Amino acid sequence: MCLAIPGQVAEILPDTDEQLAVIDVVGVKRKINIGLLDRGTLAPGDWVLIHVGFAMSKVDEREAAEALAVLEMMGQAFDEELQAVAESDPV
Repeated sequence: MCLAIPGQVAEILPDTDEQLAVIDVVGVKRKINIGLLDRGTLAPGDWVLIHVGFAMSKVDEREAAEALAVLEMMGQAFDEELQAVAESDPV
């Protein structure tokens, strides 16, 4: 199952061709590609939905909290997605 999980922008990395930001997903920080979003509209503290290393859309804090609650209810699929984040390249 493929899920988009919410994460909070911790830092937008200096402008490079890679278009990366450090995103905090329930305490795990990873570099995520933000190239699909308008970089000018993102700032630390913003929430995004992440899928396979890419920020897919910007969401508000309420939407992020609701998505996390639904994912937590899903149990194993959520745990597997968090495990995939944890095993990705660290910051």
